[in-house]
Amino acid sequence: MLRKGVFWIHLICGVIAGLVILMMSVTGVLLTYERQILAWSDANSYNWQPAEGQQRLPLDDLVRAVSDGAGFRPDSATVYADAAAPVQLRQGRSESRAVNPYTGELYEPRGEGLHDFFDAVVHWHRWFNAGDENRGAARAITGACNLAFLFLVLSGLYLWLPAIYRWSTFRIRVWFHPNAKSGKARDFNWHHVFGFWAALPLLVIVPTAAVFNYSWANDLVYKLAGEEPPQRRRRGPPPAAEAGTAYSGLPLEQLLHNAAAQADGWQSLTIDLPRGDAESVEIHIDRGNGGQPQKRGSLTLDANSGEVIGRKAFSDESTGHQWRSWIRFLHTGEALGIAGQTVAGLASLAAALMVWTGLALSLRRFRAFLARSRRTRAQRQPAGDPA
Repeated sequence: MLRKGVFWIHLICGVIAGLVILMMSVTGVLLTYERQILAWSDANSYNWQPAEGQQRLPLDDLVRAVSDGAGFRPDSATVYADAAAPVQLRQGRSESRAVNPYTGELYEPRGEGLHDFFDAVVHWHRWFNAGDENRGAARAITGACNLAFLFLVLSGLYLWLPAIYRWSTFRIRVWFHPNAKSGKARDFNWHHVFGFWAALPLLVIVPTAAVFNYSWANDLVYKLAGEEPPQRRRRGPPPAAEAGTAYSGLPLEQLLHNAAAQADGWQSLTIDLPRGDAESVEIHIDRGNGGQPQKRGSLTLDANSGEVIGRKAFSDESTGHQWRSWIRFLHTGEALGIAGQTVAGLASLAAALMVWTGLALSLRRFRAFLARSRRTRAQRQPAGDPA
């Protein structure tokens, strides 16, 4: 009785949320190697090579040159270990400029179409690419369907278990059956096989998405770690007093040089650009691919002497902060490198196939129900009555 009840709830949830889950799964597949594809595209755009012996311009000069642009005042600068890579200057989360570190010229990336494509895919993945006025409602739908997907994965694991525990019954549920070549048998076999192999990664990918969609889920991460959830802060422009005051400490280039000497194996250094009479400067270190929180850290330098006055490794962060950072990049698999991304992409592909085969099985079941209903009405109709 329990198994039958779970089955029907599983089927109803799958039919109701299936198309949305299919959309999120397909877009998840498209986003599998987003970081590597964009890096490759940008590398082709930023293909300028310095002349032999040519020296990089000081970071201070690059910041001043870009800050002269209308309305753009960067609040962070990222320098990469790759000598030919541009310096990335950012204002907030959405505005950025790529600068040639040897000439100070702004790059005009040729891969904007690819960036726009991935931006659109991300927006479809999160909220159907809806406009600002409809984004809240769209996100509520994708969030609810994600929770339904979590139930489908959990209930599917229960339903996957055969009623009779024999190897012959297990075997046809963990691998493709040679006789299940078409129709209902194929869909049934594929639904179980993909469900089995994708279950574990999906039990990481799906719950972590809930943390992005719901504040209660985000707060739960910190509460389980025994911490108070941090208050969300909106990033805005610097205070008016700071915006009109020039930085008076050591040159940024000197601070960056001091930090690089203390950060073995760094791949990128991001400096929070100081304002006014700031007494300290924070520089973030990334020794990974940009999506591995365990390889991140930071240094705090005295703005006047350049001495390191503070260090923080990922392990020094609070437990809640560490968990939240892991959740962000386990969802995409990036925390585990290219292998993790591949597993996440394959799990998304398996999820799309599970939805497709599940909907096909449900449609066949519905058609069979209609056929049985027509036969029952025909049998109950008295002989001689008009059809």
